[in-house]
Amino acid sequence: MKLSLVAALLSAVATPAFAVGQLPGGVTPLSYDIMVRPDAKAMTFSGEETVAIEVAKTSRTIVLNAADLKISRATLDGKPVTFRLDTAKQQLVLTSGTAVSAGKHALAFAWTGTINTSAAGLFAIDYTNKDGSAARMLVTQFEAPDARRFAPLWDEPAYKARFTISTVAPGDQTAFSNMPATSVTRQADGSKLYRFAETPKMSSYLMFLGMGDVERKTVMAGKTEIGIITRRGVVDQGDYSLAQAKRLLTYYNDYFGQPYPLPKLDMIAGPGSSQFFGAMENWGAIFYFEPELLYDAKRATQSGKQRIFTVVAHEMAHQWFGDLVTMNWWDDLWLNEGFASWMENKSSIDLNPEWHADATAVAQDREGALQVDSTVGTHPIIRHVETVDQIGQAFDGITYMKGQAVIGMLESTLGADTFRAGIRGYMAKYKYGNTVTDQLWSELSTAANTPVAPIAHDFTLQPGVPLVTMTDVRCVGGQTQVSLTQGRFAYDTSAKQTQTWRVPMTLGVIGQADVRATVRGVGVQPVTVPGCGTVVLNRGKGSYTRTVYTAPAHAAIVRDFGRLALTDQLGTLGDDFALAKGGNQRLDRYFADVGALGTDANPLLWQTVAGQLSDLGGRVPKGAARDAVSAKIIRTIQPAMARVGFAASPGEGALTATLRETLISVLGDLGDPAVLERSRTLFAALQKNPDAIPAPIRAPILGAFAQNASAADWDALLALTLAEKNPVTKNSYVRLLGVVKDDALARRALDLLTTDRFTAPQKASLLRTVANEHPDMAFDYAVAHLALVNTLVETSTRAGFVAGLGAGSDDPAMPGKIKAFATANLPAEARGAADRTVSTMAARRMVDARISGDVAAWGRSGS
Repeated sequence: MKLSLVAALLSAVATPAFAVGQLPGGVTPLSYDIMVRPDAKAMTFSGEETVAIEVAKTSRTIVLNAADLKISRATLDGKPVTFRLDTAKQQLVLTSGTAVSAGKHALAFAWTGTINTSAAGLFAIDYTNKDGSAARMLVTQFEAPDARRFAPLWDEPAYKARFTISTVAPGDQTAFSNMPATSVTRQADGSKLYRFAETPKMSSYLMFLGMGDVERKTVMAGKTEIGIITRRGVVDQGDYSLAQAKRLLTYYNDYFGQPYPLPKLDMIAGPGSSQFFGAMENWGAIFYFEPELLYDAKRATQSGKQRIFTVVAHEMAHQWFGDLVTMNWWDDLWLNEGFASWMENKSSIDLNPEWHADATAVAQDREGALQVDSTVGTHPIIRHVETVDQIGQAFDGITYMKGQAVIGMLESTLGADTFRAGIRGYMAKYKYGNTVTDQLWSELSTAANTPVAPIAHDFTLQPGVPLVTMTDVRCVGGQTQVSLTQGRFAYDTSAKQTQTWRVPMTLGVIGQADVRATVRGVGVQPVTVPGCGTVVLNRGKGSYTRTVYTAPAHAAIVRDFGRLALTDQLGTLGDDFALAKGGNQRLDRYFADVGALGTDANPLLWQTVAGQLSDLGGRVPKGAARDAVSAKIIRTIQPAMARVGFAASPGEGALTATLRETLISVLGDLGDPAVLERSRTLFAALQKNPDAIPAPIRAPILGAFAQNASAADWDALLALTLAEKNPVTKNSYVRLLGVVKDDALARRALDLLTTDRFTAPQKASLLRTVANEHPDMAFDYAVAHLALVNTLVETSTRAGFVAGLGAGSDDPAMPGKIKAFATANLPAEARGAADRTVSTMAARRMVDARISGDVAAWGRSGS
């Protein structure tokens, strides 16, 4: 339904359709008092809780969520009630012998549960201390539907309540949660009883509890205490994150117009890993896996350092978008993730201008969104979620990257100040509450004094990528008349679907004033811009669209490539690359763009080109043709590598450092002799000195070594892995064991999955990395060992994990194998990820058929 008035539209869609898996309603939790006693050695825990509830109307039945818990007691107002667990729906159904009157009541439960080995509910992270002793940290992960594995509760975002958490920790360990501890009492057995302050009103998935042998370091930002919590011995590696969090808290307090409301903000570093997430925005207790938070100057690259900032910025943005104001149901998950992704770049642009985050967002985030949105398997940003499996599937590139790109487009269209005013109004109006997307559009419309919903709905309620085509351009009387039409871009048959967007766009002649226009529909739309000369469509690349030029207009772009803004240079490379793959134009336009680059061009341009050329190299069948293309790619990017060298120069920019990383990775993958020789020399030194490889090139050098490893090399890497005591370094070595190109060595890597040498998360990451080079081998292994694989990954990721292993296969039989696997092992509503994998593979085959000949011809051409 599409109505012209925002208010009318609000009334029509403000309440999402009721999902099959949702709780029936009628009962609202007001507050929880939860006591949990973990037994880390036995990997079990026991729990008790009281819940203050409000019943809307008389009923005998109360329904809440519970999963993988053994309930031993349930009472209502102190009297026992009967209960049953519906395992399929993950619901606990209580039945009272007498009618439960409308009004306030008290529920109480007792239960036992399991401490998991992967990140769902209460889980354990096993690691090794510096002295070689074993250690175990306990933490929780509840998003999306896993708080119900910790305690019986109303585990849906709309059921906000206050939480008081208590726990018992070993005497030599520290417990930590969302709020500060109000009391710590030593027990007779030496353990410590913790009771934490009551939280603000929040959703259940934002609860957090952890304990372990940890250290904590703090700084103050105004009245807020910001803390870093780490395993013992590495807390100083949190200094960078602490400093950035202090800057970000000041920035966000101002941007959102609402001060951070909790007394403290802890950032907890866990030495494990997950196939599903890297960090989680628990209110006041953000959890990160260590590489996303701790900066180890001896091992971290520049890109790793920048990623720490963006991840911290992302999770801190959630303290407002997601925690203070929360989506009503998972249909609107993008309100959380799209905005946090956008804010991580927004804050980077303002706080770290030397990183050129605006340009990086065009080259990486926006381009990533356009890629995943360009097949028949895509979906709208806002989509109805029915089941638990579908909740997990909602955390994808469309939600994050397209959500981020569309938000950026709206800010660009409305203006930064107007957009921020709308966001501030939204935060003030809905703090501690829940919303749907149209409530955001309403606040932005109020701030802009113009309806936002018509454009916003085009990009959030329908899938796909608009394509704006220049059909004519001519200079008339000192002005340029541009003719534009709008269609749909895709790599597959979805490009033929007639689809209409209102595409807001800025265009103009280089050196002249911009003009704003909204392009809509297949009819030719004339736009007049001041001056005559080279016309640039979608200047700044703020709009979410592909653009295609007439041949003369594109030739002018190439001629004046050096005069374009960096964002436009990157956007042109991305568009021309994609348009060739989509069959809209030939690859020669893209190669003309590359030819316009000088060796001294902005490092981000060469970083982008290196990645694109690497993609093209894989489009040609293995053999002489691919070898020729690989050699041509090496010749093309070697001058850039010679410019940056293997060693960092004093005072060099961040973009130069990240370019070096990319070039070493791409050249290593292509088998460049200089890179391989350097990687083997440095690995030999690493075996004697753990700090032998310079931090700026450590990750790409090790990747190049591992990819091209001989049997002896691989054995040396395995020995190094098994001897490593640093858990983060060991995790990275485990992944390296799987990236090897050699088939026999990849099979040896898979054999490690049935040993006890690695943890479950390490095994999952090893299997995933084997799939990068050997998708058929990894997929077949996973299907044959499905029971084992299901123990390695979080429950919420199982539906898509195995199918994703086969995604890179070129075997024509693989799509059928993935479909057969999904049919045999997944309920119909959980097959979305498998279906999207198959559609992406089909699109890739279509792209290969279109351009492999042109790529091979380019490889045969002269230097």
